[in-house]
Formats: sequence, structure tokens, C-alpha cells
Amino acid sequence: MARVLIIDDDQIICSVLSKKIERLGHEVQYSHTISNGIEIAACTDFDVVFLDVRLPDGNGLDALPMINKGVMPPEVIIITGDSDPDGAELAIRSGAWDYIQKPSSLKSMVFPLIRALQYREKRKASSALKALKVNGIIGNSARIKACLDQVAHAADSELSVLITGETGTGKELFARAIHDNSDRAGARFVTVDCASLPENLVESELFGSIKGAFSGAVSNRDGLIMRANGGTLFLDEVGELPIAVQKKFLRVLQEHCFRKVGDNREIKSDFRLVCATNQDLEAMSENGEFRQDLHFRLKAMHVELPALRERKEDIKEIAMHHMNKICEHYRMPTKGMSPEFTEALLSYDWPGNVRELLNTLENVLVGSKDEPILYPQHLPINLRIKAKQASLNREPSMIDSPNQLNFQRFCPDDDDFLVDNNLPCDFDTAEVLRTSVEKPFRQTFSSSTSFPTLRELREVTISAMEKKYLEELLQRSGADLNSALNLSGLSRARFYELLKKHSMPFRMPSSNDLEETALFHTTNIHRNNEASVACAP
Repeated sequence: MARVLIIDDDQIICSVLSKKIERLGHEVQYSHTISNGIEIAACTDFDVVFLDVRLPDGNGLDALPMINKGVMPPEVIIITGDSDPDGAELAIRSGAWDYIQKPSSLKSMVFPLIRALQYREKRKASSALKALKVNGIIGNSARIKACLDQVAHAADSELSVLITGETGTGKELFARAIHDNSDRAGARFVTVDCASLPENLVESELFGSIKGAFSGAVSNRDGLIMRANGGTLFLDEVGELPIAVQKKFLRVLQEHCFRKVGDNREIKSDFRLVCATNQDLEAMSENGEFRQDLHFRLKAMHVELPALRERKEDIKEIAMHHMNKICEHYRMPTKGMSPEFTEALLSYDWPGNVRELLNTLENVLVGSKDEPILYPQHLPINLRIKAKQASLNREPSMIDSPNQLNFQRFCPDDDDFLVDNNLPCDFDTAEVLRTSVEKPFRQTFSSSTSFPTLRELREVTISAMEKKYLEELLQRSGADLNSALNLSGLSRARFYELLKKHSMPFRMPSSNDLEETALFHTTNIHRNNEASVACAP
């Protein structure tokens, strides 16, 4: 029996989906807010979490890092009324199992659950057999956990592995982790920095040479490929490998046979290949700068490492781990980090990734030997400036609406909104803004016992604008569904979601227009006849 959590503000969906999951023999709980859902998830080890995106207290995608905490986090299935490719990419990159658009059939919602549970059982079995050695890899974010899962799979195979990521993301650490967790761990891990090899010596360095093969070859010499015999050959910055050498190396990779420079005899080397690059090999292949056939051979398995800015929840843990190591190295007392110092680290985007973070920490610690607590003033001034600028740029705007009804600014002294006259609307936009926003804006301030937060104000304002927009839309379209969708650019699912949110009546299409199993119809049947829901498939 599995444990499933549903976090969705739609009570009907929670009821219908939970009954179906219970009939499958699993335990179900549900919540209608992010905060309550996170509290429930913290108290119970769930196997699967169904997570809505638009919830009363925020965006469900923002809760993924908190839900994905722990040694064995749940598989997360995103359910949303929005058709957003960017949201789907963000969800999957953040570790979500699937991304489903509402309204959807019960079958299409339950099938990913079954697959996720099957995957989870196999994952538990494999993790119980072998504990992964991750020396030097710090972090518990969903992105890093996903990469470590790939490392575990790669370590159990002999396939070539291509590790990609920006400079400083730790590609060599992951390559060593693959080697250390494989059956070749007791043999050599041979690193080849392709960017530092002189072009005229690449072949001799890789393949070796015999005495007299070229000027300066005074004896027989084994190449790096032969030294990796029985172990792992790591080609760092493989994109720098000259085209002339790529063709020869492709044959080596296929046959594991090669000739030393100046020799006619073929020799064998039993090596496992792991490569790394910060370049786009696919684009290079299209431009003729890298052999396409070699690219396909290299990426039999592909591990894509996230940039540090994409896993900021790991920054504090990385900083504390390496601060202790640096303090021990310089024989200085361990230092503490003030909240402001931590916030500065989190606000900066770290274009040099983990390597830049470690260099910065060492610089800070050496420059503040006698001070027990670190403050932002200890950071380099250029980093402090960029961190502050980044934090200011991320301040949310007053209104964040997909329909582009945005303010340029608000002037409280003039009691007026200045709006963009180039908005793609032919009705009186200024009047819509004034009538839909000004009243709730004033009511929020006058009725609140305490000063409202920006989020509270934004939610009230957006809700009022949405309702006014729907009223104008229904009037303009003559309450015709197709006309309303064409005018607004909304998807059918999003349109229904907004109507339900604001309790606005609308002439619905006939039941023949939609799939009988659609959850949308299931929820409407539930409203009219509770008994029908109990019998729903």
C-alpha cells in the first residue's frame, strides 16, 4: 500500500481522485493550500504527491524543493489548468514525475501514479543494495538528486557517459563518482584535459608512441588510453578534441584497439569512457566542428548538471561544508554566517558556479581571520553590488498577469494609474483598470487591521482584474465559447478554471463535445448528483 498526498484547491477533484486511489488500495490525504500540504508532507513519508500549480497561497512549483526534501522524496505529479511549456520544463527539471493538464480523465491521472509507484519500488530495491559514494558532491536539491540517480545507473553499466554543464558545476566530481561506484573502482581513473593538449602532440599523448616515431621520441611510451586499461578514461572538455583525432578516436571507442604513433601493431585497452564539456556538442556537430557519429557514441548516457543558480537551496550547505574545510586548512576557528551574509550568497547568480563560490569563500575567510561572524561587508564589493542588484531585479511587480494588463506605475498622490497605451485591447483599458482595481485596492487598505503584504495586495488586485476581464469578455463574445477563447487567447481548461474561480455562469457545450471520461464532467456530475461520483470509474 502506497501513501498519496493531493494538494489542490478544487475540492471536487480531491474527492473524486482520492476515492479512485483508495479503490486501488492506497492511503490518501489531501490539502487545499501549499502551507498545509507541506506540513502534512513533513509529518508523513508519502510515495506520490499530486500538486496543483495555482493555489490560494502561492505557486505549487515553488513548493517542489520543500516537498522533495529527505533521503527518499516522493514522486511529484503536477496537475494544472494551464498549458504552459515553460512550466512543464521547470517542473520536470525540478524533479517532477509528470505534468498533467486539467481537466483530464481519471485514467490519464491514475496511469502516471501507477507508473511512478512501479519506478519507486525498483528505485528502493536498487538503493537498498548499494549506497552511493558521493565524495565532494554536496546538496539535497531535486536537481542534484536526479543527477545522482543517473550516476547510480551509469555506475552499473559500461556505457559511455557524457556529462554536460557550465564551467564550475563539478563535472569531474561526477565523473569520479561514476568510477568510484563502478566495478572498475579499484583501477585507474585517468584524466585527459583535451583543452591543454598541444594539437601536434594529441595523438602521441592519447595513443602513445614508439622510439623514433618523431623528433624527440627517444623511447617507447604508453599513451593515456593504455594507462586507463581496466579503469576509466575521463576526457575533460572533449569538445576541444581536434577533428583529425576524433575520427581515430571513434574507432578506438568502437573496437578498443589502436596503434601507437609510428607502430603498425594494434594493441587493446579495456577502458570505460566518461566525457565532459561545457560546450553544445549538438550545435558544434551541425556546424561541422565536431563529428556527429562520435557525438552519438559519447552520449550513450547523458548527465546534465544544473547551474548553481538553479539549485540555490544547496548554497548554504555547500558554503558551510567548505568553510569548515578551509578553516581547518588554515588552522583558524570555525566561523559563523550572519543571516545577511547567507542572503547575499543566495541573491548572487554565481556565473562561475560552485568553483566561484569556493574561491570567494576562501578569499573571505583569509581576509577575516580574527572575526568570528561573517557579514556581507566581508564579501568582495563587486559581488555585493551584483547580489543587491539581482535581489532588486527579482522584486515582484504589483501585477503579474498573463493577459498583459500591467501597470507602468501607480501614483498614490494622484489617485491614478498610468497605463500602457499600446496594450493589445480595443476596449477602454484604463477604465477596466480603474474600475476593477481601484476599489479593491482601497478596500484592502481600509479594512485591514494591519498593513497588507505585497502578496496579499497582489492577489486581491489580480482577482478583481480577472473578474472584470471575464465580464467584458463574455459581453464582447456574446457568451459564445469559441468566440471567447479566440478573443482572449485562453485555453479551454484555463477559461473554465477562471469561470469557476469567480463563480460566473456560462452556457456550457453539450456533453457530446467532450470525452465522457473527462474529469471536468465528473466534477459537474458531482455537483448535481453526489451519488454519481461514488460510482465514477
